[in-house]
Amino acid sequence: MKLYIKQKALSWRCRFSVTDSSGQPRWFAEGEFFSFTHKLHVYDASGNEVAVVYRENWTFLNQKYHIELAAKQHFTLVKEFAFFKNRFYLEGLPWRMNGDFFAHDYFLYDQAGEIMHISKEWFTWGDSYVLDIHNSEHELICLCIMLAVDNMVEDASN
Repeated sequence: MKLYIKQKALSWRCRFSVTDSSGQPRWFAEGEFFSFTHKLHVYDASGNEVAVVYRENWTFLNQKYHIELAAKQHFTLVKEFAFFKNRFYLEGLPWRMNGDFFAHDYFLYDQAGEIMHISKEWFTWGDSYVLDIHNSEHELICLCIMLAVDNMVEDASN
């Protein structure tokens, strides 16, 4: 399953629209205005809040983003300290993720193999991503992981 994510450029709040391969809206995410934790609310196509993604402010070397699903599940995406590659792990699931030096390609995997591939488009107006998710039941958590990674990359560049 492929999802296409487009960030709205020139917005006071961080806004993402998510469509499937046929162009139908699947999800959308909207950040809070002046949030110290970069909190993003994720909604389904009907407008129901299904997840919240936010940063843990007081960490030393490892950035952390919390992912709370409406189904009362909580995960923490942790960025490991590394020099030339982006590496992450997910507290609450045995998943790991590696990214390239340019922060444009990420692979999420577990012991059985690849779960998702994130590809960030080059030279677009606002950030654009393609998520290739191998199991549709992981769609929401994979979307939240991508939103957290986007925020981590933005935090690092500021």
